Amino acid sequence: MDQDLYSKERSASLDLLLRFQRLLVSKLYPADCVGQVPNTYSPDLLGVGSLLKKYTALLCTHIGDILPVATSIACTSHRHFAEVSRVVDGDLTGILLPELVVSIVLLLSKNAGLMQEAGAIPLLAGLLEHLDRFNHLAPGKERDDNEDLAWPGIMGSFFTGQSCRNNEEVTLIRKADLENHNKDGGFWTVIDGKVYDIKDFQTQSLTGSSIL
Repeated sequence: MDQDLYSKERSASLDLLLRFQRLLVSKLYPADCVGQVPNTYSPDLLGVGSLLKKYTALLCTHIGDILPVATSIACTSHRHFAEVSRVVDGDLTGILLPELVVSIVLLLSKNAGLMQEAGAIPLLAGLLEHLDRFNHLAPGKERDDNEDLAWPGIMGSFFTGQSCRNNEEVTLIRKADLENHNKDGGFWTVIDGKVYDIKDFQTQSLTGSSIL
């Protein structure tokens, strides 16, 4: 029902392309192959694979032209990014590309040999840089990246601290300072010559202080 609703909002040409894309995928999806010799494909199947490659090439060419323009506009402000994202989401990039990528991954898991024969996968790799540049403009991207990279309770302050931005402001901590701090109830530790405060992590850790 949701698909029908979205279909009404899409243009007729875009809806036709999506149906054509699904038809290609359904033709390549392996059926019951009893008695078929492994790694041998019928001319019809290879023809569909070739058609998928041409379709993917045309789609990637269009998206490769659109994304740099979208990125140049979206970098102006968060508002511009939101508007451009809305437009891209309703275009080939937001409708055809995600489903195509998922479909090709599924086909690759079912019949890797046929997909390698078709040669559509390398074409998609050319879009990675364009997509990466656009996604890096998303508001909150740095915060999300830091949270993904951070250990709970340890590294959050490290990523936002001034020390990671300017090495000249790094404070030199002597061994005596570290020992005195830990005697007073702190929990500093040295890893590769750098001092980390893991006091907050100590309270969350299930391993106990002795292992830390």
